[in-house]
Amino acid sequence: MKYSKTIMIKLINEHRELHDELKKIKVEMGLEKNLAIKALYHSAVANNGPYMKDYQALDRLH
Repeated sequence: MKYSKTIMIKLINEHRELHDELKKIKVEMGLEKNLAIKALYHSAVANNGPYMKDYQALDRLH
């Protein structure tokens, strides 16, 4: 599965908990938005993460 910033933004907008997690990552790790989104992808989507199926569904639509 390939990382896509566009799909991640859609996923974050659909799931409030991912939006909150993104804000938390930005503050705690001091990352700028793009890097925080990529970090969120690796923690919540990649390698059978809890949002992998939702990400794949958006990827098919994209």
